[in-house]
Amino acid sequence: MTATIPNLPSLYDPFTTEAKWQKFWEDNQVYKADPQRGGEPYCIVIPPPNVTGSLHMGHAFDNTLIDSLIRYHRMKGYNALYLPGTDHASIAVHTILEKQLQAEGKTRYELGREKFLERAWQWKDSSKGTIVGQLRRLGVSVDWSRERFTMDEGLNKAVIEEFVRFHEEGLIYRSKYLVNWCPATQSAVSDLEVENKEVNGHLWHLRYPLTDGSGSVEVATTRPETMLGDTAVAVNPNDDRYKHLIGKTLTLPIMQREIPVIGDEFVDPEFGTGCVKVTPAHDPNDFEMGQRHDLPFINIMNKDGTLNENAGDFQGQDRFVARKNVVKRLEADGFLVKVEEYKHAVPYSDRGKVPIEPLLSTQWFVKIRPLADRTLSFLDEQNSPQFVPQRWTKVYRDWLVKLRDWCISRQLWWGHQIPAWYAVSETGGEITDNTPFVVARSEAEAREKASAQFGADVKLEQDPDVLDTWFSSGLWPFSTLGWPDRTEDLEFYYPTATLVTGFDIIFFWVARMTMLGGHFTGQMPFKDVYIHGLVLDENGKKMSKSAGNGIDPLLLMDKYGTDALRYTLVKEVVGAGQDIRLDYNRQKDESASVEASRNFANKLWNAARFVMMNLDGKTPQQLGVEALHATSLQLSDRWILSRYHQVVKQSTDYIDNYGLGEAAKGLYEFIWGDFCDWYIELVKSRLFQKDAEGAASRLVAQQTLAYVLEGILKLLHPFMPHITEEIWHTLTQSEEGQSISVQPYPESDATLIDSELEQQFELLIEAIRTLRNLRAEAGIKPGVKVKAVMQSESDRERQILTSSELYIQDLAKVESLTITSALETALEPAIADVVGTVQVLIPLAGVVDVVVLKAKLEKSLSKAQAEAKSLSARLSNPTFVDKAPADVVQGAKDALAEAEKQIEILQARLRLLK
Repeated sequence: MTATIPNLPSLYDPFTTEAKWQKFWEDNQVYKADPQRGGEPYCIVIPPPNVTGSLHMGHAFDNTLIDSLIRYHRMKGYNALYLPGTDHASIAVHTILEKQLQAEGKTRYELGREKFLERAWQWKDSSKGTIVGQLRRLGVSVDWSRERFTMDEGLNKAVIEEFVRFHEEGLIYRSKYLVNWCPATQSAVSDLEVENKEVNGHLWHLRYPLTDGSGSVEVATTRPETMLGDTAVAVNPNDDRYKHLIGKTLTLPIMQREIPVIGDEFVDPEFGTGCVKVTPAHDPNDFEMGQRHDLPFINIMNKDGTLNENAGDFQGQDRFVARKNVVKRLEADGFLVKVEEYKHAVPYSDRGKVPIEPLLSTQWFVKIRPLADRTLSFLDEQNSPQFVPQRWTKVYRDWLVKLRDWCISRQLWWGHQIPAWYAVSETGGEITDNTPFVVARSEAEAREKASAQFGADVKLEQDPDVLDTWFSSGLWPFSTLGWPDRTEDLEFYYPTATLVTGFDIIFFWVARMTMLGGHFTGQMPFKDVYIHGLVLDENGKKMSKSAGNGIDPLLLMDKYGTDALRYTLVKEVVGAGQDIRLDYNRQKDESASVEASRNFANKLWNAARFVMMNLDGKTPQQLGVEALHATSLQLSDRWILSRYHQVVKQSTDYIDNYGLGEAAKGLYEFIWGDFCDWYIELVKSRLFQKDAEGAASRLVAQQTLAYVLEGILKLLHPFMPHITEEIWHTLTQSEEGQSISVQPYPESDATLIDSELEQQFELLIEAIRTLRNLRAEAGIKPGVKVKAVMQSESDRERQILTSSELYIQDLAKVESLTITSALETALEPAIADVVGTVQVLIPLAGVVDVVVLKAKLEKSLSKAQAEAKSLSARLSNPTFVDKAPADVVQGAKDALAEAEKQIEILQARLRLLK
């Protein structure tokens, strides 16, 4: 039965092709993972994007890298699972909804918790649909049947279990503590959600008088309004200037409150005046001093950033308004000494975008040291997880060493509500700092516990706060696989293989996952952490919403196709962990680099189309590969097979070591240069041979073309999945439901690699390229055949050129080729160039003006003489010869020898033109 002749359209349409295969993959459940299939597991869980809008270029970059690794390992025979999902983004979504309500003239309290959460779920469904659609558009090979959301039923169960277990183990506690408070979102934020910004501010110097009238001390502050809550002034006990004041009291200006002078070694005598105001309720260091010296804690701040009743006359004023008014009062009362311009770091809320306020608040905390110390032991004793690049290990380790207890409660409604129930009947029907509580997995369990303690009539109220988003996403690598239940997925795919993420999230997320994974599973949640850089804009700047310099990945996909964007993002990575710069013209919404990748796709398409038009309707399997090890292989066949298997080895080595960019670049050079530009051109004449004598050569060419093309498609598939799937299906005429993505990844055959042959072929290619350039310089028409002479004193070079004579004549349109060791002195004028030590000449025969040619050769001679002079001077320098590495010195000698040879050849050519 005759096979249907494969046919590709004349033009590649990425948009039709990509949509077709995205649907095919999903309809056929190509990427549905099955632990029962066995094999070695390879699992990556998606860094869950927030349900706050749409994907940005960073998401596209991250997911492209992950998908490339997943597709590669799936083809290598691993049982691969790429698990998708999204994060509820507690603070971000809450802020968006409150802004919507504000625009409607409402508050969340007027709406009520139930209605507010209804709106939140509606937002989540809408936004999640957008994000999932964009991930599908990106072509990621995820298992959609396992899609998770951080607040779905299973993950909510995991978070409750996490909280309850921590509490039962004494690792969660509720306490009044100084937290980072964001007045904009009116919620506590973790240390990791605080960004320090350098600002130009002021340093106010204040005078505090001693109560006994014997003098005063001078303190300095960047937040003068907090002096209303001062409860001491501290000095270093070893400071001779002030140690006699320890134990005396001062009269706090404005508030007229007596406060003590205390001695504490925390105070640096060399900093400022050596006297420090102490506000335990509004500064982390002061908080610790307050605890050490049993000072009062006076909170002067409301949760919205206004001052409360403890601020006296300034009650109700915004903190920054109060700052100005407090300074005016101090100045009027004679207590303002001076004001200095002062540049300093101010902590800002990453979400609320306002300066945070250290605030004394009753919150829930996790004792972090037991978790961090266990995680450190994994790192120090087992080097687990391994960071790529390795330099990030120190950053990760230093952070674990410095961690403080983790505030996990947030004063929001969207999120995992804290599973603690207060016995409000014990404290007048309200939740206070002293209201007893029970922690339980459900309200029924809570009532059972509370009834046993407080009686059947106990009235319970669940804590209104929600848990920090990272408290749930820290479980992501194992909660998504079924934890706390011992599911089949968890048993088989955990720990996961690799975490792919940006360096900016090591502290937020990576450390959370390792601490929680180590505690709850006894294992690190992933073997490797591949840290990639950022996608920078066309000016090398970090993309951000505030800067307005983001680049929409969908816009580029719409213009150039998904594969073109994917390939660009991967190919631009030079070295693991490096930032990439994305070329972009904002006026035209164009990217030269993505356009280049689209051109690469077109190049592959056209080459594949040509190959299939010359396979007589046969597939690679029907053509067979018997000839690939036979003596019937021609020089070009053996060369392309050697190059191909070198590239297979190179790609495998690179990807195994996270060198994705290097692998993509190597494939680009091989496919565009070696395969398309050279091998296809070299075998064209053989493909057009229809006679019996040329049939054997034609078959070998067909087999080689088909074999290498199919291999190329497989090598390129992890990076450009859509176009490779389309071409592969047409080339192989595969059965319905088959996919290239589950075909075996090519393996390198060392017996087909011939490095010496590849080096020889480089001379051939350069010789042909030189002849083509000479033809162009001489203005010789493409269809006109010429005579050519190639002269070399090297027996090896002449042998290579002789064995390649037919290729040179075919591709350079040479009618007769003379390969010689010496030029005839009577040779007619010719245009010439040099390849290494081979002189390439085309006799002019009246085609080229000799005067113009002579000027060209004289220019080349001057350049070669200048290079020789420079190298000679370098080698005459004893310092260079004695101190430079031996290979560098030898390289200079080799370069000088080649330059001198070129001078000799060029001078000879000029003599011929006289």
